[in-house]
This record gives sequence, C-alpha cells and structure tokens, in this order.
Amino acid sequence: MGKIHLMDEPLSNKIAAGEVVERPTSVVKELVENAIDAGSRTVEVLLEEAGLSSIQIIDDGAGMGSEDALLSFSRHATSKIENEHDLFRIRTLGFRGEALASIASVSKVTLQTSDGVSGNYVQLEGGRLIEHRAHALRQGTDIKIDQLFFNTPARLKYMKTLQTELGHTIDLMNRIALSYPSIAFKLVHDGKTILQTSGSGEIRRVLADIYGVAIAKKMIPFEGESQDYKISGYTSLPEITRANKNYISLFVNGRWVKHYTIATTVHRAYHTFLPLERQPIAVLNIEGDPYLTDVNVHPAKQQIRLSKEKELLELIYNTIRQAVSSAVRAPVIEEPKPKKPPFAPSKQLDFWKTAAAVNEQKMEVQPTPKPALPVEEQKFAEIEEAETFPEPVVAQEEYSSGHQGIEESPQFPELEVVGQIHGTYIVAQSSDGFYLIDQHAAQERIKYEYFREKVGQADAMERQSLLLPLTFHYSRDEALRLVENLASLSEIGVFLELFGDSSFIVREHPTWFPKGFEQEIIEELIEQVLNGSRADVKKLREEAAIMMSCKRSIKANHHLQKQDMERLLLDLKAAEQPFTCPHGRPVIIHFRTYDVEKMFKRVMN
Repeated sequence: MGKIHLMDEPLSNKIAAGEVVERPTSVVKELVENAIDAGSRTVEVLLEEAGLSSIQIIDDGAGMGSEDALLSFSRHATSKIENEHDLFRIRTLGFRGEALASIASVSKVTLQTSDGVSGNYVQLEGGRLIEHRAHALRQGTDIKIDQLFFNTPARLKYMKTLQTELGHTIDLMNRIALSYPSIAFKLVHDGKTILQTSGSGEIRRVLADIYGVAIAKKMIPFEGESQDYKISGYTSLPEITRANKNYISLFVNGRWVKHYTIATTVHRAYHTFLPLERQPIAVLNIEGDPYLTDVNVHPAKQQIRLSKEKELLELIYNTIRQAVSSAVRAPVIEEPKPKKPPFAPSKQLDFWKTAAAVNEQKMEVQPTPKPALPVEEQKFAEIEEAETFPEPVVAQEEYSSGHQGIEESPQFPELEVVGQIHGTYIVAQSSDGFYLIDQHAAQERIKYEYFREKVGQADAMERQSLLLPLTFHYSRDEALRLVENLASLSEIGVFLELFGDSSFIVREHPTWFPKGFEQEIIEELIEQVLNGSRADVKKLREEAAIMMSCKRSIKANHHLQKQDMERLLLDLKAAEQPFTCPHGRPVIIHFRTYDVEKMFKRVMN
C-alpha cells in the first residue's frame, strides 16, 4: 500500500484556515469584504471579547438563496470568478472561495440570509452541517461566528491580549471605511460603539470620524492621472506626522493593500518637509485596469504585484509633491485647548491605547457641535470651515545675491525685524501677528537651494586647483568600489584619481565647495558611495546639497546685526520653499495677534 493518501475535507479546511484565519481580524476582513461584494449599503460589525467569543456581521446586501447558502461553505466555492480569464481581471474583493469554509472549520457558525425571495438558516460546527431550514429575514445576510478556534486550542495560545486583537480590528475597519466612504459602517465592541460612519461618500467625513475634526481640517486633497492609472486621496500637512508608515493607507481598485515601495514613495514626496523618522497621514486610492494588478499572491490578498510600477510611482511622487508644496505654510501657534479630566482606570482605556489607527486621536477633546445641526452634519461643517489652502509656490528660476529672475513666494508674509532671542531665533512682526524664525534652519534652506542647483549643473563645475592635493586611503575592496563609481562622484564635484593600489588624491574641487570643509565634505560623499550597493547620482547630489548647506549655515548662539537679520529674511522670502529646512524641521512659526490677545485675556471669546 502506498504512503500517499488524500486528506479528508475537514482536515484540509483546517490547514487552509491556518493561512486565511490568522486572528479575529482575519474573520472580520473576509466577512466584511463579502458584504461589500454583495452590494451592501450598511455593514454592522458586532464583537464580543475582541471577536474571540463572538463576531457578528449584519449587512443589507444581495443575500443568498437556499442552494447558495449551503454551497458557500464548500471549499473553492465562489460567485466572483468562473474561468481562468476572470482570474486576471478581478474586480471584487473576494475570489478564492476559501474564506467561509476555512472560518467554519475552526468555529461555530450561524447564517441567516435572504435574497428577497426566500430566507435561509444554516448552522455549522467545526465545518459540519448541524441544521438547514427556511427562515424569515429581511434581504441581506446576518452571519455570526462563535467560539473561534474552539477545536484548535493551540491557535488560541498565540493570540495577543484582547486589547491588541481589538486594535487590529479597529485598524482594519478604519481602512475599509476610508476605501468605501459611501457605505455606512458601524463597529461595536461589548455593546460600545467604537466607529460609526455616515456613508455619505465624503472621505473627509470618514477622516473626521477616525482621526478627529482637527486632523481632517489639515488633510490636503490631491489627484492625478496617467495613461494607465488614476490616483486620488488626502495627505496631511507636514505639521501632522506619525512615527511609522502605518498611517499611510493604500487602496488599489478599492482593495486595501500593503506595498512597501508605494508607501516609501509617499514619504519621499515629503522630502525636506518632514523631520527625520516621521511619516505623514495619507489615504491613497489607485484605480487602473485590473489586468495590471495581480492580487493572487497570498491568501490574505493584501500583497499585490503591479505592472508599469515605475510609471505609477512617478505619478504618485509628482502628484503628492505638488499638493504638499502648494499647501505648506508656517505653523500657527494657537491657544491650547483644555484637556478632558483623566479617565478612571478601565479596560476601555486600554483598548484605546492599543488601537493602532485611532489611539492618538480618540483621547482628544472634540469641539462641541452646534445645537442646530446633527453631530455628523456639524463635523462636516467644521471641516469645510477650515482655511483655504494657499496658491502653489512659484518655483525658483535662478539664485543670485540680488535675487534677479526670482518670483517671490506669495505665501511668505511681509516681515519687519524686531530683534533676536538667545542668539538663535529672529523675532519679526507683520500685520497679522508676530513670527519666530530659526536662523540656522532659515539659512540652511537658502543654502540648500543654492547648492542643489549648483551641484546639478555641469557648467557650474568651475574648479579650483589645490596647492597640496588631498589624499584619501581605503581598503582594497573599498578602493575597487570607488573605482567603479568614479564617474558618479565626478558628477557631484568629487574628482578622485587613483594613487597607488588603494589610495586616491584630489587635485581640484568646485569653487563653490564651502571653504574650510572641502576634505570633510569629500570624505562624507565617498562614504555614502561605500555604504550603498551602487552610486545613485541623483541621491548623491541631494545629500551633497543638504550636507553643504548645513556646514555653511550660521549656528545657534550666534548674534546678528539687524541688517544681517533683514538680509536673511529677504533671502528666505525668495526661496522656493521657505517654511522647512532640508531636514524637514520648521523654519518659521506664526503667532496670530488674536491668539496672543486671547492668552492675555484681552478678548474673551
């Protein structure tokens, strides 16, 4: 007798469940996606003990007839695709036909569904049919999952705390709500409503429901289109940041996906606008022919492969970069809002602390809605009262000491220098308040734009010969890598000549290299090449401009004369982007007259 045999269906379903049903969030994802595919306008998710005890999904979609209600729990049973051709043009969220069979194999399932003609009640336990009968029900589906992993107790050992599991589900529902703003979603945990959206179709309303009105006001809309892709969404002003990329939500044809390269491109569009190690909040919707997207990569359907990815990344970068550049302005310091009294210790507080996508905002005090409007309408009204984003910044054409050929940014205010604080910050005033300017960050921005232009111009490579050449010594393997990248280094002004087996000399350098820092700059640029697998000329030029601007800028605790401060502000006004330094830190902060008067109680409203 042979050693190979066929597994029975219950066993194969349990194995498949290991890939599809990882935690309660996986169950919610599969069932909510089914509800969306069924054309639902409202979807309600009810959880008990973060879903480990009970998960119930109620929708008003198409529902199922008697035959489909039973067949839906069979493995590889699906209504989404019929042949191989459909696999390459998937327009639904589900298509594999594995989810319900996998979920039913590790839980107790109760299904009540109606297609408007007949109602059906189906009960299963561990994948085995317990009962099937007719049942009166409104059109739609009500499916309840009890005692998840009851027959695979080893899986329960790997579950995190209830707070953590709930946090994953909150994060999931937030993203699904952002992807489908025209569907009304409700998430309830142990009788408490955690998320509720109106289904109005307005993404900004959903942003307000998730992150709060204050954040929604500071989200910038964007949209762009290429021959194959269309993108749209919202992204935050540079003053709104988070510590990781989890707040960048990506959707491809309505499907929430995880794509490292796209998320990195969104962050790269904020280059010089964000502080180091900070990330924006963004919602990016990508639409394109399903033929260009392969979603059949993993059973969880969150990993995808894209055709013409380079074209898409370029579209995303240019569109978001333009939107952010046009909207960035000096941060406004407002009177701090009173905080809520501390909560009494409770499990509910722990839930909010661990909810991945909402915990930083739900603890904030929300503005009191006006009595004349319902709460949801008041939220949206407050969003639309946000300040109009300013016109795009005019790009700098030429840098010179007299600023000839430069159009000044229309955003930059007319400032009058008042003085200096601690030899570090310049105080200036205008008709609408006063401003603090970080003198080092301001000159860093000015010098950065100057060096960025110089380092990218072939005709700007005027060289200065050195009386005594600079010598650099490296190991043999490093020397080999440098020899391979001599051309790239020369494009940014580092002219190395091999001197012996593993030494190099520099006989000349561009005249615009910061005086006194020539050797240090050359060493750091060489180090960048050695640390990378290959030289990226564009990146090297950018890093060179940032480094040289930092070296040449005035430092803190350096006292300036008034005419020097005035000259610095004039140069800053002529900059292409005067509000952030090359490292993304703010250059200028605005204190409005009205807010100052409120702090001093000169106005009381």
